[in-house]
Amino acid sequence: MMKLTVFVSGKVQEVGYRARIVDIANALGLRGMVENQKDGRVKIIAEGEDEKLKWFESAIDIKNTLIHVSSIEKEYSPACNEFDNFGKLVVKGETDTRLDTAAVYLKELVFVVKNMNDNLGGKMDQMLDKQDQMLGKQDQMLDKQDQMLDKQDQMIGKQDELLDEVRDINEKFDRVLENDIVELKNDMAEVKAALREKGII
Repeated sequence: MMKLTVFVSGKVQEVGYRARIVDIANALGLRGMVENQKDGRVKIIAEGEDEKLKWFESAIDIKNTLIHVSSIEKEYSPACNEFDNFGKLVVKGETDTRLDTAAVYLKELVFVVKNMNDNLGGKMDQMLDKQDQMLGKQDQMLDKQDQMLDKQDQMIGKQDELLDEVRDINEKFDRVLENDIVELKNDMAEVKAALREKGII
């Protein structure tokens, strides 16, 4: 059993970070506590098996809509077995876990409402589906970015050429179509004249 002491900096207070830490720690079966510090950081003490503490250390590096961890100061030491479970320490005037959770959901809802214009036209579902794929490919895409920028310049040049060709084809097609329509009208006029001469119409 080991003890992990962590000081987390970033956007980690009043955004539901501690509630998330409690959920993660309880899911891993860790014991300890999480509390806000006066300097804006969050202090976490977690005790448990070494492997689970490594998973925990990775999981607390949260970056999402509300929470943004910028740095983590950590120290491992032997466990003291001073905790029976994992909980959040609060000071007078702070909310409990249920209110923290409600605040997280409310802030997420406000964010979604503010950004609805970005999600119009059915793009939101597509973007959510692609988000998981994009996260996995992000590292690969960064490596290929320079190559793509070079190809983009070439494609822009080819795109202009293609647009010119399409315009030329459209103009030619319009001319041919106009000539065919004129010829067809003339042929129809001749047929009608012939039918009139023969008294058919």
